[in-house]
Amino acid sequence: MMSGDREISSGSRAVASQIRRCRGCEKALNQFTQQNLPACKPLLTPASVITIFLVLGVAFIPTGIIALHASQKVTEIVERYDADCVPPEYRNNKVAYIQDSSIPKNCSRTVKVEKHMKAPVFIYYQLDNYYQNHRRYVKSRSDQQLLQGLNYSKTSSCKPEESSNGLPIVPCGLIAWSLFNDSYTFSRGMELLQVNRTDISWKSDRDHKFGKDVYPFNFQNGSFIGGGTLDPNIPLSNQEDLLVWMRTAALPTFRKLYGRIEEDLHPGDLIEIDLLNNYNTYSFGGKKKLVLSTTSWLGGKNDFLGVAYIFVGWSSIFMALVFLLLHLRYPM
Repeated sequence: MMSGDREISSGSRAVASQIRRCRGCEKALNQFTQQNLPACKPLLTPASVITIFLVLGVAFIPTGIIALHASQKVTEIVERYDADCVPPEYRNNKVAYIQDSSIPKNCSRTVKVEKHMKAPVFIYYQLDNYYQNHRRYVKSRSDQQLLQGLNYSKTSSCKPEESSNGLPIVPCGLIAWSLFNDSYTFSRGMELLQVNRTDISWKSDRDHKFGKDVYPFNFQNGSFIGGGTLDPNIPLSNQEDLLVWMRTAALPTFRKLYGRIEEDLHPGDLIEIDLLNNYNTYSFGGKKKLVLSTTSWLGGKNDFLGVAYIFVGWSSIFMALVFLLLHLRYPM
């Protein structure tokens, strides 16, 4: 009998414990849904708000001045060439000019160096009104094929540039198919300036995203040619123009690295640029520019960052003064 009582008592305690746990869960759930859980809830007094805005202003304004100064130390030469490199007789029909392979695409431009440009001088090509961020364009590639080559056959995402003449294309997709193919050479007087075109792509791309034993196959062999061609004897991981191009841009105006000039350019130098104007931007109203630029510790030329910091800093100080005047006018 006593054993039975003990079992009943033990069962009652278990039920009571379970009820308490359920009540505890309900209480915790109620606290969570009502946002009453223990938390840091600072009380924003007028003094603390004014102090926060002042600290932000004092911190942001010098930071912006430093960033703006670093940006203004960068020297850039920007030369647009797509319009002037069209022969006069084709100025009213630029698409016919660029699509006719029998017309020479050679063009020469001369730029003058206004400020000293310390090596390395980076060479970029800039495209305007070119939407590499279009969803259909961005999806038209196969990362697995870039890594495995012909060993990977599930390339339906590459349509319409998945295959040609019944054979797979490597690399497939619209991004690779539209590879930029203008080329540039530079000279200063009688001296040819050497352009270093190695290490212009991300090391992670060369090592991990493009196969070292994957070679172009059946590329640009269709009836409709897009952009540049690729050497079938060089693996994709070493074709750095392709690697740079395959990193699609987020905005319709973008720059991509072409190479580096590994010597200083001095004020007054006249740089002769011989280029091949191959790439078709005329069909969609795009623009092509060549950019020579130095860098600072903060990167390339970008005044926006410094201006944004200064604007936020002065706005914070203005808000601090507004709150201070309100606090003095209506003390709590």
